[in-house]
Amino acid sequence: MGNLNPRQQLLLKTLATGFLTLFTLKAFGHTIEGSDANFVQAIDGPAVFPFMYLGAKHMVTGYDHLLFLVGVIFFLYRPKHVVQYVTLFAIGHSITLLLGVLADLQVNAYIIDAIIGLSIVYKAFENIGGFKRLLGFEPNTKIAVFVFGLFHGLGLATKLQEFTISDNGLVTNIVSFNIGVEIGQILALSAVFILLSIWRTNTSYIRHAFTTNTALMTGGFLLAGYQMSAYLLLPPF
Repeated sequence: MGNLNPRQQLLLKTLATGFLTLFTLKAFGHTIEGSDANFVQAIDGPAVFPFMYLGAKHMVTGYDHLLFLVGVIFFLYRPKHVVQYVTLFAIGHSITLLLGVLADLQVNAYIIDAIIGLSIVYKAFENIGGFKRLLGFEPNTKIAVFVFGLFHGLGLATKLQEFTISDNGLVTNIVSFNIGVEIGQILALSAVFILLSIWRTNTSYIRHAFTTNTALMTGGFLLAGYQMSAYLLLPPF
């Protein structure tokens, strides 16, 4: 750990443990299941707070979404800049989440989740200056975050489309779910931003930035590869 003090060593261990935990979760995936799945299919009518809870829970456990957002805020030092980028992401995924469920927009969940994995690769590659070295310029980050937000929203929509949801109160429930997603996103990113802010007080932050973003890229490739393997090997659903 070099010259890191005990607090900073603990922080790095926490971050490393968190990344490892992400990839020991069953089937490299997250979904709505168990009692939550039973509730979603049994509800008939508006259920604002339960669907807000489900949305928040899904986002907090949706490590693919969170890894992308970690990449987005990794080099953002001011809260107002974090808010700008996260807002663009939220607008994007809100559009496709609502459109996907309410308009019954059918997309292949494996393909969408593979693209979500590649969105992590994209942002981490950008963070290490990959595009500038490879292409001589950097793509517009704000546009990229918004566009990938659209795909992340479709990913959320495919999770809800797995169930038969009553038309009674459907709009209210989907909007409530989306609000819950935003709440979960704020809670998770607040914790990540605090951890990053503590880490930034040490010079190891810059020294390990390349390694950290390489780890993000690796995670993104693993997620994308898993989803594409499932798409190619498993029977269509």
